[in-house]
Amino acid sequence: MENHTSTHLSKEALKYRRKKNAEDMKRQVITFVLMIFLTVIAFFAVGYDGYSKWFVKPFILLLAIIQVIFQLYYFMHMSQKGHGTIATFLYTGLLIGLSAVVAFVLIVWI
Repeated sequence: MENHTSTHLSKEALKYRRKKNAEDMKRQVITFVLMIFLTVIAFFAVGYDGYSKWFVKPFILLLAIIQVIFQLYYFMHMSQKGHGTIATFLYTGLLIGLSAVVAFVLIVWI
């Protein structure tokens, strides 16, 4: 009887795991399609002659930042629990990198 209970629990756990994996896969496919769409928009913005370079460069940078966020949170699973330490190191590195870029820009422009 005890063996039957553990088998039943493992079937329920397997069912839950499959459902969770299907949801994760659905999110990843949607995110992938969105990233492809953002890439197509970026190519269109560069190829279209009606936009000035003063619009295209910041627009492409914005699209790149959005894609980095998608990469981190959906493909690298940063949105899931248990990635707090990794996220802390990642954001600390981002802060140090941005600080260095701002410092160099200020040095060059002043």
